[in-house]
Amino acid sequence: MSFSVSNTPIDAQAAKKAVQDRHCGAFVAFEGWIRDHNEGQAVERLEYEVYRPLAEKEGARIIGEALARFAISHALCIHREGLLELGEMAVIVCVSAAHRGPAFDACRYIIDEVKTRLPIWKKEHYVGGVSEWVNCENCAVAGHAHGEHHG
Repeated sequence: MSFSVSNTPIDAQAAKKAVQDRHCGAFVAFEGWIRDHNEGQAVERLEYEVYRPLAEKEGARIIGEALARFAISHALCIHREGLLELGEMAVIVCVSAAHRGPAFDACRYIIDEVKTRLPIWKKEHYVGGVSEWVNCENCAVAGHAHGEHHG
């Protein structure tokens, strides 16, 4: 199991099936979807740009860390690149384990690390034609609220 980048829609059922294991009693997934707003702005669509060589290498490292750190059997993460419309899935993390606790912990660890460590840039396209690249290195930090200044 590993990390990958996709320029086509993510198949959540295939991702789930990839981590299924008869020895596991727990499955946890996180899906990140494109929403219609961010920090007071009406969002029309998003665009992700990924530096694949580094993202795939570091993403695989994150999955390996989760496998070593938590009592889980399988884990994967797929992140989209390119232009995405409202409601589309931008990222999925799937984890299976014997028990739910480690599965939840590992899933949270993977998505938080992916959001802070990978070279993935997000461009928000707002209603009205304006767009801007956004980079929020603090979003996965506990206690960070989106109303806070991102300085």
